[in-house]
Amino acid sequence: MTVVVIGAGQAGLSAAYHLRKNGLVAVGEPGWTTADGTFVVLDDAPQAGGAWQHRWPGLTMADAHGIHDLPGMPLVAPDPAEPAAFAVPYYFAQYEEAFDLHVQRPVRVSQVSDLEGSLLVRSHSVASPSEVVEWRARGLINASGTWNKPFWPAYPGRSSFTGRQLHGHDFQLPEDLADGHVVVVGGGTSAVQLTLAISRVTTTTWVTRRPPAWRDVEFTPELGREAVAQVDARTRAGLPPSSIVSVTGLPLTPQNRLGITAGVLVARPMFSRITATGVEWGPDAVDPSSEPGWVDGPSSVEARTLLWCTGFRASLDHLAPLRLRAPGGGIVMDGTQVVADPRIQLVGYGPSASTVGANRAGREAVHNLRTVWSR
Repeated sequence: MTVVVIGAGQAGLSAAYHLRKNGLVAVGEPGWTTADGTFVVLDDAPQAGGAWQHRWPGLTMADAHGIHDLPGMPLVAPDPAEPAAFAVPYYFAQYEEAFDLHVQRPVRVSQVSDLEGSLLVRSHSVASPSEVVEWRARGLINASGTWNKPFWPAYPGRSSFTGRQLHGHDFQLPEDLADGHVVVVGGGTSAVQLTLAISRVTTTTWVTRRPPAWRDVEFTPELGREAVAQVDARTRAGLPPSSIVSVTGLPLTPQNRLGITAGVLVARPMFSRITATGVEWGPDAVDPSSEPGWVDGPSSVEARTLLWCTGFRASLDHLAPLRLRAPGGGIVMDGTQVVADPRIQLVGYGPSASTVGANRAGREAVHNLRTVWSR
């Protein structure tokens, strides 16, 4: 085996496209057993679509943030009202078929280790964990993304809350939370979208760690490159990557403007503690007047639901045997290449964790591996 690709989201499919373009043959297609170079894409999802297939049904193509064409096949503009959880997986499935990528699913990779100069990738069927398959490869393109690692921050009193606690990862319908007040925690795009959606069925309080950074500018390619460069600087230093939205800010779309005017998209600073029935701002809480963008409010809020829109972390536990982590907590990167082990390319990590950089990352990863092999 020449290359194993882990994950079939945007970055993984982009990498697979460029592997094929460079002459490698997908495992499963005619003649692969005698080909000089082969690759396999392993994906743990039940169907094509990456993380998009898990998005909440109310997220339409009109509202979805940052969907980009895959290389070699444009995304034909669907009905703007169509749920992204249907439209994008359909596009990805068409893409896999058009380029004969033979994605193997649902297959989960449990461990990657070094074995006599090769990378040993241990995988198993999601449906039958005892069915283990091991792959020996010259290179690994890891595109496992973040969806499987929702981040739950620790806050005083969280375990004492008697209401419902839900991560954005598991959100489905606003109506599911219509039985009482909802405190939405998080300053990213998903927090904004879900606060707007939930406010149509119940009352909400929006809470953020930093004041919302609204940007009334068009998201141009130049702005995208600037954002990618700033996140890239962190990964080159071995620091955990920040999100793209932390650099680009939040877009002032017409819907968001209406939400601000209506008093829905107005944020309070983080609460001090969680109580059995809600949240409290104590003397140690940040003074909202200290930063523009926050609003003041009562010292406590009763809530039925705490919705944690607090993001995700890179799903890299299977790489632990390779000891790639730097003292700073991240992995020292040179673009998509792991500095400590150039056989390993991380796409969908750091600057390529959004569709802004995913396609470019797939191409770069394949180029890097060819350079390593030619040495």
